[in-house]
Order: sequence, then structure tokens, then C-alpha cells
Amino acid sequence: MIMRALFASLLLAISVPASAEPLGCPDLAAAVQVNTCPSEEELQYTFKGYCGDNARMYDKGDQVCTDFALYRLLKNVSLWETKDGRFDGYVSCETGPVPLAQGRAVKLAVSQQGSVTRVACGYDVGVTFTHRTKAKCTAAVADCSSAPGTCKAECE
Repeated sequence: MIMRALFASLLLAISVPASAEPLGCPDLAAAVQVNTCPSEEELQYTFKGYCGDNARMYDKGDQVCTDFALYRLLKNVSLWETKDGRFDGYVSCETGPVPLAQGRAVKLAVSQQGSVTRVACGYDVGVTFTHRTKAKCTAAVADCSSAPGTCKAECE
């Protein structure tokens, strides 16, 4: 009897198609910093390595290797993630947590990178938080600046 019930529930689970799960852009007020910001010494050291002999491999015309201040803007970042760990993004250490916490989602982009789907939420404070999944996702709205609650992707 137990085996029949178990078999029936297993068949039901297999035969019912999975419904799409809404994945909304997270509230950045609950985001937490995962690693520390680089020290001035680390930035100087990596500037010399990044912009040394192999600079031609990295510098793509943005002149990052011509001025330490430009390099600092690019590389003085720290990894942040949402409290549930689903989204993460690099945030400038120059910004600080207060402007980040006030960020509003303004755009949503879904793209495919091999077998991984990338759901990217862009915020009005200049940061992007990204969720990566093997599920297939679609977004109905790309520009959600007028209605932040619509920044959602549907994932299978």
C-alpha cells in the first residue's frame, strides 16, 4: 500500500510540468559586503602588475593604465551579495553602503552565456546585481524605471 502511494506521488511529480518562478530584482538595503575593499598598497601593487609589461593585453582603449586614479576607479571594488545569496555584484569602495541601500532597480536584462542564464538587475546608483542559473528565464519588461516592482524575470 505504501509502495503504491509512493509510486503514484512519484508519477504525479514527474507528469506535472514545472511552473515559472518569478525572480525579482532584490532590494539593495539588505545586501551585504562579502569581502573587504583593497588597501592602497594592494591597489598600487596590482596597478604595477596590471599595467606593467602586459598592459597591451588588458588596456582596451579606456586609458586605465595611463593614470592611477582611473585604475583606482575601476579596481577599487568589493563583492556584495543579497542576504539570500541569489544575486551578487561588484560595488565601488568609493561609494559606501548608504547610496547602495537607496538604489532602485531601473532595468532588467536576461542573457544566455553557454548553458547559464544571466539575470542582471541594473540600479539607479550605477551598480548591477546578477543572478546566474541553469534555468531558462525570460523578462517581459527591460526598462522598469517607472515601475520598479515590474523588474522580474520568469524562470522555469
